[in-house]
Amino acid sequence: MTRAVIFDCDGVVVDSEALTFDLLAEDLTTYGLELPRAALEAAFLGGTMRGIWQKARDLGAGLPDDWVERFYIRLYAWLAGGTPLVPGILGVLDALDAAGVPYAMGSNGSDEKMQITMGQHPGLLDRFAGRMFSGQTLGAPKPAPTLFLHCAAVLQVNPAQCVVIEDSPTGARAARAARMRCLGYAPHGGTALAETGAEVFRDMAALPGLLGLQGGTRG
Repeated sequence: MTRAVIFDCDGVVVDSEALTFDLLAEDLTTYGLELPRAALEAAFLGGTMRGIWQKARDLGAGLPDDWVERFYIRLYAWLAGGTPLVPGILGVLDALDAAGVPYAMGSNGSDEKMQITMGQHPGLLDRFAGRMFSGQTLGAPKPAPTLFLHCAAVLQVNPAQCVVIEDSPTGARAARAARMRCLGYAPHGGTALAETGAEVFRDMAALPGLLGLQGGTRG
């Protein structure tokens, strides 16, 4: 039985990945690295900005030493302009609340980024109050299992009884390293997630059923 659920943030709760990759593609092109969208996502989805900086430099981008800080300033302003929720996620949270199943958030994004994107939606931050954690802040971003194990400890649930909801292979590998079941949200594609052992699903409205819950599918 599912005793607790741990959500990634970007691409799982808030639909911020498309906005982020639009800006990233534009910025990397400016610095001499032009890649097709699929290649960008395959290389960078689920990573930290520091990791993206290093990998992009390895691929030939002439990124300056202060690129991470400068990009975050632009990204925060970009996301603050409007970041929608992933369709169906509120119904999932409603179902978990109704069943008394606790949940937390473990993201490779920064604490500030989570505040900006989730804070746009009334009541959402309150639903995760005290249970939102950044792998950057902990000093152990995914694919290390530390972030998810920390969430389990805060929820006071055995890791083996937690389910992780992820959209990136990096996060799915972290779940596997933490010995947690991983459900991989992939409305399009999902092959890379499946290759990590994640159980791929395409519609967030199906998640309560996959978790063995009954619940609505509100927004």
